[in-house]
Amino acid sequence: MLELSLFWIIVLNIVGWLVVHLSLAYGLTLIPIERFQPDSWLNRQRSWEGDTLYRSILKAHLWKKKLPDGAAWFKQGFPKKKLENREPAYLKRFIAETCRSELAHWLMFACVPIFFLWNPPWASAINVLYALIANFPCIITQRYNRIYFRTLLSAAEKNSGTLK
Repeated sequence: MLELSLFWIIVLNIVGWLVVHLSLAYGLTLIPIERFQPDSWLNRQRSWEGDTLYRSILKAHLWKKKLPDGAAWFKQGFPKKKLENREPAYLKRFIAETCRSELAHWLMFACVPIFFLWNPPWASAINVLYALIANFPCIITQRYNRIYFRTLLSAAEKNSGTLK
């Protein structure tokens, strides 16, 4: 572990987290969207997930709009702040983008141990807390949205099938 003054610990933590967030978010936008599958191990809906967890217990639908949308920071980002339409192709893209975003936040959280290199134990604990607060609400939101949009997609596909 490096021995640094409090000033340098703070500076390294701020700059370090900024680099982690921006580089991972940007790097994942470079991966083709087709690589992000909602039925993959990480992204698939678990038996314990659903309205009871996300709406009744976590109340995700009430606070999710207060979270920032990092996609707006990148030219090739896909804005997820609001639903633009209910066309099946758009909903499929939105669902895939929730997979990309969720992975970004899991990877950001996984970077916590890097910060142990220069932080004393008390500051390491603060970094763990920061990583939890900065990433888990976003992960919850992406999982909630994916379940919700898959329901919308199913309805949209049924409707488009009956209109033909």
